[in-house]
Amino acid sequence: MIRVIVIDDHAIVRRGLRQILAETSDIELTAEAGSAADALTLVREKRFDVAILDLSLGGGSGLELLAELRRERPTLPVLILTVHPEDQYAVRAIKAGAAGFLNKESAPEKLIDAVRKVAAGGRWVSAELAETLAGASTGPIHERLSDREFEILKALASGKTVSQIAQFLALSVKTVSTHRTRILRKMEMQTNAELMHYAVRNGLVQ
Repeated sequence: MIRVIVIDDHAIVRRGLRQILAETSDIELTAEAGSAADALTLVREKRFDVAILDLSLGGGSGLELLAELRRERPTLPVLILTVHPEDQYAVRAIKAGAAGFLNKESAPEKLIDAVRKVAAGGRWVSAELAETLAGASTGPIHERLSDREFEILKALASGKTVSQIAQFLALSVKTVSTHRTRILRKMEMQTNAELMHYAVRNGLVQ
């Protein structure tokens, strides 16, 4: 039996996943978590074969939780299930240690296949993502950013001020300003407007 933990801050999504997995004979949803803190507590207390993780956790970053899960349970396969487009987050998630990446619009059968594959030690990625990973060294310049810098880039590009971002991410204004400086340097840009144009052009924000 494949023991699964679902980490998603939407109760409706968790219920839907519970119903999908209940239709299988070899997969059991044994725990659910609505926050990063709850997920870490459960992972420390119990053993799971697969973690299904959403990237958006009430304002927090699923990528950060992914890193913590990898530190706590290096052998636990983490399958990312998210509304975010593959071209925005998939490479970053796989590089951070995710065993697979799946969009929430995928058919339930794909989710079941993905859970079985990563539980068996495989990796679940689309053909397009596999090709992207193979050529990741020549990827877009935002791939140079850390996960936190990438989050702040998207926030800046969506028009949020440094103060708003600091409040949203529970960081100090000084810390966000430092990240902004590093982002501009890494991307060889001078202003927020340049970041915004880049983000829109590359589909990072609407």
